[in-house]
Amino acid sequence: MAAFTAADVKALREKTGAGMMDAKKALEESNGDIEAAVDALRAKGLATAQKKSSRTAAEGLVGVAVEGTKGVAVEVNSETDFVAKNDKFQDFVRKTTQAALSLSSDDVDALKSAAYPDGGTVADKLTDNVATIGENQQVRRVKSVSVSQGSIVPYVHNAAADGLGKIGVLVALESDLSADVLEPFGKQLAMHIASMFPQALNAEGLDADVIERERAIAQEKAAESGKPAEVQAKMVDGAIKKFAKENALLSQMFVMDNKTSVEDTVAKFGKDNGGSVKLVDYVRYQLGEGIEKEESDFAAEVAAAVAG
Repeated sequence: MAAFTAADVKALREKTGAGMMDAKKALEESNGDIEAAVDALRAKGLATAQKKSSRTAAEGLVGVAVEGTKGVAVEVNSETDFVAKNDKFQDFVRKTTQAALSLSSDDVDALKSAAYPDGGTVADKLTDNVATIGENQQVRRVKSVSVSQGSIVPYVHNAAADGLGKIGVLVALESDLSADVLEPFGKQLAMHIASMFPQALNAEGLDADVIERERAIAQEKAAESGKPAEVQAKMVDGAIKKFAKENALLSQMFVMDNKTSVEDTVAKFGKDNGGSVKLVDYVRYQLGEGIEKEESDFAAEVAAAVAG
């Protein structure tokens, strides 16, 4: 019996852009392991880096809020998009995000224990929502950023309501410039972040496991070239440097001109406006990110999370 289905072949093709027979063969060789099949196709030059899809299995909303020089993003999941459009659910996400502004940590349990603006705790209101709306929900994650002086600029891509949507971004700009000068520029940076999927602020912040995975793929490609070992080593180093440059925010080419790095763009903006500006942190939350799977499984995951 095959260790994969036609749906797996389809999913692999969508992730990689590979042909049907190539995708099928890769799944056969990897015994149905889709991620291993992705790596195998990339090593053979039959696929580019895994596509960063905006299609995710989770429903719900991401909320962003700013108070002074602190900003916070919160993701709250629901089983269906219908509930995500419910006024009661949207109000809960908005007020939970506001509650998160008072926290000194990014711990979800701490947020659930935090005081809810209408009384009780966030967890109490969540339980009430599940009972009254009739669908399981969960507070999935929270992340805050702050600066000592400057601006935190929020942005929601395709907002469902004020401060709510499926992609929420916060940009932390440490600067001696005024907020009215920083905010329009910060919004441009936030739009870049929303569209370009940076994985870390700089190369040093990239996940070590991701780098090792990229290195393994590059080594396999280099080995297939048949070139001398020292040339292969340079090929691998070059591939890793290219990956880091394209996936670290500060070294990405700024989407507005595609010629200048984000880091240089920020420095130039500060100089042009007679001050100093540094992009010190950011948050990019995309609804359902990291839990992409068959949609039929997601309701069970939410139910298990709420029960736990």
